[in-house]
Amino acid sequence: MTLSDRDRAITLIGILLALFLAALDQTIVATALPRIVEDLSGLDRYAWVATAYLLASTALVPVYGKLADMYSRRAIELWAVGLFLFGSVLCGLAGKFGDLPLIGDGMNQLVAFRGVQGMGAAGIIAMTFIVIADLFPPAERGKYQGLVGAVFGIASVLGPLVGGFLTDNAGGVIPGVEGWRWVFYVNVPIGGLALWFLVTHMPALEARGGEGGERHALDYVSAILLIGGLVPFILALQLDKLRYPWWPTLSNGASGFVTVGLLAGALISLAAFVARTRRVRNPVFDLALFKNRVFSMANLAGFFSGAVFMSLLIFLPLFIVQVVGVSATRAGMSLIPLSFGIVFGSVVAGQLVSRIGHYRLLLLGGGLILFVGVMLLSQMSADVGYWRVTAYMLICGVGVGPSLPLYTLSIQNAVDVRQLGQATSGAQFFRQLGGTVGAAIMGTVLVATLISTISDAPSGDPLPVSPARLAATGGVGVEREIRAAFDLTYLQLERAVVDRDVDARVLVLDDPQVPERYKNALREYFEGDATNDPERVGQEWLGEIRTVMDRDVNRVAMELRERVRHGIATAVTRIYFYAMFLVAAAWTATIFLPELPLRKTHDGGGS
Repeated sequence: MTLSDRDRAITLIGILLALFLAALDQTIVATALPRIVEDLSGLDRYAWVATAYLLASTALVPVYGKLADMYSRRAIELWAVGLFLFGSVLCGLAGKFGDLPLIGDGMNQLVAFRGVQGMGAAGIIAMTFIVIADLFPPAERGKYQGLVGAVFGIASVLGPLVGGFLTDNAGGVIPGVEGWRWVFYVNVPIGGLALWFLVTHMPALEARGGEGGERHALDYVSAILLIGGLVPFILALQLDKLRYPWWPTLSNGASGFVTVGLLAGALISLAAFVARTRRVRNPVFDLALFKNRVFSMANLAGFFSGAVFMSLLIFLPLFIVQVVGVSATRAGMSLIPLSFGIVFGSVVAGQLVSRIGHYRLLLLGGGLILFVGVMLLSQMSADVGYWRVTAYMLICGVGVGPSLPLYTLSIQNAVDVRQLGQATSGAQFFRQLGGTVGAAIMGTVLVATLISTISDAPSGDPLPVSPARLAATGGVGVEREIRAAFDLTYLQLERAVVDRDVDARVLVLDDPQVPERYKNALREYFEGDATNDPERVGQEWLGEIRTVMDRDVNRVAMELRERVRHGIATAVTRIYFYAMFLVAAAWTATIFLPELPLRKTHDGGGS
């Protein structure tokens, strides 16, 4: 089928609009979540709103890729966009009609509906590169795939800003509709515009079929086994490791078996998937693709690149807020140089590869730039300035940019066009999986480093707040928690002195969290002569203790905040030190990536 330049351009606009929505929803919810959990009373399920979207949008990518090799690309794209918009409307309605059967309260509804959104987003993300591959031959494709990186970069900047703006200001648009609900409703007009472009101008783009152009029924068993392995694996990585540690011990009880149980279940299901794939004719993902060196090396490099990219997105804002000491809004703005670098690197690399016809040199050059940027981040001290960090982020963005379009381009150029959907979705899947694994591992590094850094309290006192809790919160609210701990000690002292409560006295003296000076003061009080007017003497003594405690709260909070600040600086720079090895691994895999001439037609492929 011959397509006009106008139809190609309008189809491209439509799929990029849809991709913008899917990319935007990865970040737009973050700034709205505090208001959401307040309205829906779901603080205990805070992280699940993001996790449900991530699970669905990652695990289903390979399935969409296989379907794209079997059916009309337009039908699948329209289904994915429609499902995403349906999930968006459901998210906006979460909790409006009270508890629902089987699902429960509003927060449970939001988590479930975010999963529906993610199911649509998986198709949008997978189909974007596949449709571009149908519209343009490999020799021209790079400059258009470079726009995909630009869309992701712009969405990562606008997401937190738009989410915060709508949450704070959109509440008055329609009476009774909270502002945070517009974070989801805003998808409808943009998505409707994307659907109009796709329905009116996107060609059917029928799949080429399997071997010999024949089409065989999809093996649903292998699809179920693949999803059944990926979901628990990703979930195990995403769970809070302070609550669900990697390995069970005597102290963590039943919760210690959750992560290892999920990993074991994932391993069993994925092993069954591999066995099934080798026996059936049309599995959901053809493992024979790994025999293609371009496919295997590009995905290996993409996996490590995804881990580095996610480490940049997650831990740099934490460093900016907790170490540099800027507001959350300014921290969000600090990601703009990273996103600008990604847009620049992605677009320039796409243009260059279409002009010179070589992708490996551009990927290696981008890898070197990224290595320099990550190395600079690993050398930061707690006293680093805001603008220096943003400059480092710009360098990292330029280095990341070429990897977004070019690894996928190299794979599409090397595989049989009848397997284009599977191969393309595989590239997206391994990059997203790398980001998930990298975030989990680096998160463990962060918590472990923080705990070891702040395990001893300032001035030799026992720590009034759990090191694990400080690590989990990043020191947020530390003064409030220290005040609460000292207030509890004061109440016990008051009971021991005023009420002559022996149990309270023993409790204070035996509590390892109570500083020794308070214990010694309590012993001296009871050893002294307070028999003439014990109530008056006790109140005077408590007044003196209260004064001392107020000074101690301020001193300990200030010193502990500084310790947490230096701990986060140490942890984040250690993360980027380890990330240097991930960049090096991606660069090494790229060296072994075969470079095939870019095809000037849609025919051919395979090696």
